[in-house]
Amino acid sequence: MKKICSLLIIALLFVACKDGKSNDRILFDSEGKINDVSVVVDNENWKGRLGEAIRDILTVPVYGLPQDEPTFNINQIPPQVFTDFITRRRTVLKIQMGQPAGIAFRDNVYAKPQKVIVISGNTKDEVIDLLKENATKIIQTFRNIELAQRQRQMRKSLFNASTINKKLGLKIEFPSAYRIAKEDDHFYWIRRDIRTGTVNLMLYELPFEAIKKNDSIINQIVSIRDSIGEAYIEGPVEGSHMITQMAYTPFHGETILDNKPALETKGMWNVKNAFMAGPYINYAIEDKLNNRWLIAEGFAFAPSVSKRDYVFELEAIIRTIKITQ
Repeated sequence: MKKICSLLIIALLFVACKDGKSNDRILFDSEGKINDVSVVVDNENWKGRLGEAIRDILTVPVYGLPQDEPTFNINQIPPQVFTDFITRRRTVLKIQMGQPAGIAFRDNVYAKPQKVIVISGNTKDEVIDLLKENATKIIQTFRNIELAQRQRQMRKSLFNASTINKKLGLKIEFPSAYRIAKEDDHFYWIRRDIRTGTVNLMLYELPFEAIKKNDSIINQIVSIRDSIGEAYIEGPVEGSHMITQMAYTPFHGETILDNKPALETKGMWNVKNAFMAGPYINYAIEDKLNNRWLIAEGFAFAPSVSKRDYVFELEAIIRTIKITQ
């Protein structure tokens, strides 16, 4: 009986795979640190102007940090070495010389999840031109998969945010290492301790008329966050509180969060009457259905260490927001 069952299973597998009807592949889990990109290019080109063009794009400084920090850390890998377990890197930029000019964005080529961007050309100039023309898309493609990876890591141990969900009408995911530092009916200050300071998240809502989309939008955002800082984020000495550091011009743009328009502002904060400062990233989500603005802001206090990955983590958290009512 066992022999008959075994033969039936083998037959079924044969039928399923016959004539190429099953294209499923077993892929290894991808590997790599957050914001690390592997660049597959030969040593000669890496040392020349092609390598310089790649570095100019992938290591462009992140805006809104007190010191220059690259968007990605990059590791160059010669093509002959790019085999076996090395191909499992999560983000790969592959340069192929001596082929027709073109660029391809591929998913899960050697592992899963994975993004492989292949740029080919017969000459260095062709490859460099494609790099420059697609710089924004290349960076965004790699950032998106890294944000998703950071969110997957966080989901291994999530904070129970049910009270936040009920009070603010939203769902949000952040690690259990965070704690609620302060709250009221319409405001939350959430933070976690790090070796040199803290990583912080603020969530609050405003009436829809509180922000008007006009030429003074940056000043409006700054005024709002300064009033929130004075009311809720006290400093280490009496009379001190968080304010926006206007000596560092804030970046302002528009994005989409939870399929809704959102205003994005990045800049530096400091504490009035105290020697404390750091980067912040602020999102004002336009929630017309509930006649309000939902504000989600992350800010980091991490003196003497790199801050890029802390701000990246805060952005990954904020991008999990789903408005529920």
